[in-house]
Amino acid sequence: MTSISLLTLRLAEAIGLYMIVVGIGGLVAQHRWRAMMDDLDRSPGLVMTLGFAVFAVGAALVLIHSIWTDPLAVIVSLIAYAALIEGALLLAVPAPLIRIGNWSLKFTRAWAVVSILLGILLFLAGLTGRATVIT
Repeated sequence: MTSISLLTLRLAEAIGLYMIVVGIGGLVAQHRWRAMMDDLDRSPGLVMTLGFAVFAVGAALVLIHSIWTDPLAVIVSLIAYAALIEGALLLAVPAPLIRIGNWSLKFTRAWAVVSILLGILLFLAGLTGRATVIT
């Protein structure tokens, strides 16, 4: 994959690796995801802390990578904006996201497999990609 930015390639690798690790965690220890959602249901302070962390990561990614020049850059930028929006929602109106999280626990294995597969694709796109000026 060719991208205009070396940063895009490195972020694709990092995000892909994150998705792989989270997916493996979902396959190996599904009970942790249930416990995590139970903790979020019980602890508004934990929701605020998580919301702040996700918002901060999303904001940092948006600040350094809002590039819309090639498909991989668009994917990385969309992930950055998604994190920013998710963090903002967790801070402002967490209940709908927590409901979605609880509902999605029925599909933990499927989410984990999808996360691993997409993570591998994103990681490989970043790892094997080349940064060059696109004309």
